[in-house]
Amino acid sequence: MFFYECHSCWFSIDIKCAQLSFSFKFSQLSKHDIHQHPLTFIESPMAIDVFKRFSCSWCHEPLTNFVSFCSKCPILFILHKKCLDELPTKINHPSYHIHPIFLNRSDSGCFCNLCQKQHYGPFHGCTLCHFNINIGCALPMSIVEGKSCHQHPFTLFRRRGSFICEACGIEGNYISYICSTCNVMVHKKCTSLPCIIKFSRHDHCIFHKYFLEDLTRQDCKICFNEVKLDRGSYSCRKPGCNYVVHVNCALEDEMLYEVIEEEKQCEELEEKSMQSSIIRVIEVNEAGEATKIEHLSHQHCLVLEDKMEEEIDRKCDGCMLPISNIFYYCSECPFFLHKTCVELPRFKQHWFRQCNATIIFNSFKYCDFCDRHCSGLFYKIGEFWDMCIRCAKVADIIESEGHQHFLFFDFKCNDECNGCGADIEVGAFRCGKCRFALDFGCLTLPHSALHKIDEHKLKLTYHDDKEQSYCDICEQYRDPSLWYYSCSICDASAHIECVLGQFPFVKDGSIVDSHSYHNHHHALKFFRKVEGFSECSCCGKFCQEEILKCEKSTCNYIFHCKCRWGY
Repeated sequence: MFFYECHSCWFSIDIKCAQLSFSFKFSQLSKHDIHQHPLTFIESPMAIDVFKRFSCSWCHEPLTNFVSFCSKCPILFILHKKCLDELPTKINHPSYHIHPIFLNRSDSGCFCNLCQKQHYGPFHGCTLCHFNINIGCALPMSIVEGKSCHQHPFTLFRRRGSFICEACGIEGNYISYICSTCNVMVHKKCTSLPCIIKFSRHDHCIFHKYFLEDLTRQDCKICFNEVKLDRGSYSCRKPGCNYVVHVNCALEDEMLYEVIEEEKQCEELEEKSMQSSIIRVIEVNEAGEATKIEHLSHQHCLVLEDKMEEEIDRKCDGCMLPISNIFYYCSECPFFLHKTCVELPRFKQHWFRQCNATIIFNSFKYCDFCDRHCSGLFYKIGEFWDMCIRCAKVADIIESEGHQHFLFFDFKCNDECNGCGADIEVGAFRCGKCRFALDFGCLTLPHSALHKIDEHKLKLTYHDDKEQSYCDICEQYRDPSLWYYSCSICDASAHIECVLGQFPFVKDGSIVDSHSYHNHHHALKFFRKVEGFSECSCCGKFCQEEILKCEKSTCNYIFHCKCRWGY
């Protein structure tokens, strides 16, 4: 709504935050001397309203009362008044009877012996025994209520020794909370577990349960270890869907899930994901199939067809893979789409990130997953990620002909790809039974390809028993442990890049934004070959490979793709 802004720079501030300046009262350092800067005390109700969405930097509980914060720290440092003024300098903790433990501060933080986690800020500890407890564990709340997470209050239960948390199934130490109504014992952090989440790696919302009913042995769909039926987990309620994950596997990465406050939100998310990329259905057949449509990727109507009239190597303009089954075509220009590409949803929650992915059509764009320039349909994931349709069709758990076990996507995997030997940067599909990993680029390779070296189609091949191998195209050494294309009839084999080229998924004539890829005032077009003996405007050599050429017929601007991208 209304806000203040500076016309000389990009600074802006809304009305509530602007009025905070009238609520400041500068305080001196507290008696504990546990922060390196002076703290600002805020007592205005309006100010408290602004800070409600934050938690105390020490006890990590919501901010509901007067607060003090540091205006100099780059990372928000904010405290309850009671934490600052009432924090004891010495305590005797029931979990540690050897010595009293004293309040300390360390810029590098401390490892809490109770919750087994690293914390930053003040802590109580014994320097003789190297025993430390963070503030939240040292002074826990006696009763926790949060009906959005659990319908009954949890009560603090101090005990010596370990226990198994019935909310997440992981061992805990000393401090636990119990619900006497449900007869469950949980970690402090598990008192606020969300009941419903939308997990990016599953199509439906998943619900927290303390035990699973009517199920045989189930493995977690993330780590593939067993999910104990009598311990907490997240599972899907949809009939026939047996998706189950460990609590800590589901909540490990905040980028991969969204907390759902009410169950009706699940229905709204599902309705949105069912929006089609078909703009309008013009005709249907007796079976109810759309035979003539308008699609967001093309300006003309598209017509359904079940086979090509001619035996030609025609590619889908959505995924740039050969068409071999039912497809749509344009009667006014050479434009084709697989039926599966046409029916992709306009919006989806892709498993790679818990954010909206929107389908777009682009003539020439870089895919951030297979690391290739591509033409066709893409999903825009959030603000930063562009994913081609070939990558978007890959599930997070897959089977590959190149490996005997199924593979699952591991965000932390940083091994080398067993298909191409390249270093993996954004995670990979990993085998849970052996050291095998594949990146998006190898998983989305076409299973067969044509090349002038052979009259037959070359097949993607995963194993070579020869000790030494050579490429029949470039005549250079080929690593027999990596994937390649081969013809068993002619005994020919070649590097993948030699068969496909550097731009296998870019359509000739694709329009390239010249401002994004080169400093030229007209749009450019991509071509694999150029007629005549044109010279590259960048290096001056004759153009015999992939080029970008100005779309204006009166402009002779042309340059090699390798002059722009180095290959």
